[in-house]
Amino acid sequence: MQCWDNKNECMDRAEIEQLQLERLQATLNRVYKNVSHYRHLFRQIDFLPEDLNSLDKLSELPLTTRQDLMDNYPYGMFAVPLREVVRILAPALTLDKPMVTGFTTNDLDRWAELMARNLTAVGVGKDDVVQISLNFGMVTGPFGVQLGAERIGASVIPVSGGNPFHQLKIMRDFRTTTLVSIPTFAMQLARTMESAGIDSKMLSLKYGVFGSEPWPEDMRKRLEESLHITATDGYGLTEVFGPGVAWECPEKNGLHIPEDHFIPEIIDPVSLKPQPSGMEGELVITTLTKEAFPLIRFRTGDITKIDNSACACGRTHSRIDRIFKRSDDIIAMRGTSIIPGQIGLVLERINQVVPHYQLVVERKDHQDQLLVMVEISDRFFFDEMKKQRRFVERLHRELSEFLGWEVSVKLVEPGTFEHSLIVVDKRQFYFHSRDLDITA
Repeated sequence: MQCWDNKNECMDRAEIEQLQLERLQATLNRVYKNVSHYRHLFRQIDFLPEDLNSLDKLSELPLTTRQDLMDNYPYGMFAVPLREVVRILAPALTLDKPMVTGFTTNDLDRWAELMARNLTAVGVGKDDVVQISLNFGMVTGPFGVQLGAERIGASVIPVSGGNPFHQLKIMRDFRTTTLVSIPTFAMQLARTMESAGIDSKMLSLKYGVFGSEPWPEDMRKRLEESLHITATDGYGLTEVFGPGVAWECPEKNGLHIPEDHFIPEIIDPVSLKPQPSGMEGELVITTLTKEAFPLIRFRTGDITKIDNSACACGRTHSRIDRIFKRSDDIIAMRGTSIIPGQIGLVLERINQVVPHYQLVVERKDHQDQLLVMVEISDRFFFDEMKKQRRFVERLHRELSEFLGWEVSVKLVEPGTFEHSLIVVDKRQFYFHSRDLDITA
C-alpha cells in the first residue's frame, strides 16, 4: 500500500472522531465570530459554538446552500480578513453574483497535502511526469492538481485542455506517465491516437486520474484498454477545494474521503433529515481545516452513500460511492457545473425577459453536448427571421463564451417540451433523484 501520510490516513476510528470534534469546535467558533451569515443562523436557533460537545449534534445545525454563497457575494462568507487571502477563484464571473472562494496560505498547503494523498494512492511518485489537461482559469481544479503533484516532487506539465494532437505530441516527447483530465477528453485522445495510427504502448503512460463529470465502468474499461493505464476517479467541489475531496485507491471500491479535513453526512434531499448509515441520499460536507472559506453542512447536491467498512488498501477513512445521481438540476459536464438559472440570466441579459427554456444533455462519440431549446411565445416573439437569426447567433456566442465550449441553440414552438422539466439528461448512466427512489 502507498500512502502519502500514513499517520493520518490510517488512524483508528476513535482518533478520527476525536480530531473531528476538536476541529469542528474550532471551525464553529471561527465562523460564529467572523461570518455574519452563520452568526445569524446560529442565533436563530439559539446555538453557541460551545454548545456542541458531540459530533451527533452537528445534524442539528442549519444547512448551507449554493444560493447562500451567491447571496453573500463577494466576500461575505470569508472567515478571515482579505489581507490573509492569497488566492481568489470565482467561476462564472460573467454572472452578477457568482460563487467566490478564497484560500489562505495554509489552505493552499492543506490542498497540496490532500492532492498528494490522492496522487500517491493512485501510484504517482516523484519520478513521474504529470500532464494536467484541464483548463486553467477561474475554476479551481487544475491548480489543486498542480499543487499536489509538485508536493510529491513529480514533474508537472500544466498544458491545459484542447487540441488532442498537440496533447499527444507533448505526451510522447515529454514522456508523460500520468494524465489528469476529464474522462471524455481522455476518450478523445484515445480516438485521435487510433485515427493517427499511434500505438499507446509506445507512450510512457501508466495512470489516468479523471473526474469533474460522470463516467461509467464501461468507459473506465475502454480507457484502460486503449491507453494502457490504470484509470481512477476523483471527486471535488469548487465550493470546498476542488479535487482532493475524495479519491479512489487501486482497489476501486469507493472514493476515500479524508475525514481529518471533512465531515461527510447523508441526508434525504426532500425531508433534509439525516439518513441511516449505508443508506443513499444527498452528500453534505462540513469543512474542518479551511481558514478563508469554511463551510458548515454544505449541500453538495450529489447522491451517494457512505461506506464505513475497512478497505483492503489499509486506509481507515470512510468511502463514498461514485457519483451518478443528483438531487437538483445542476449539470456536470466537460469539467463544468452548470446551474440552469445561469442560462436564464444570459437569456434575460440578451432579451430583457426570461422565456421558457430547456437544457438537453447528450453524450455523442464520448463527448458531452448541450442543446438549449428556447420557446417562442407571446412574451418572447420575433416577427422577422432576421431577428430570430441574430438572437440565436448572439445566444450561441455568449453561452459558448460563458461555458468555454460550443453550445447548440434552437428556437422551438410552444408545447415542444414540458415547462416543469428544465433539464433533460440523456446520458444513460446519469440520473437526477426525481427519476429514482433513492430510499430503496
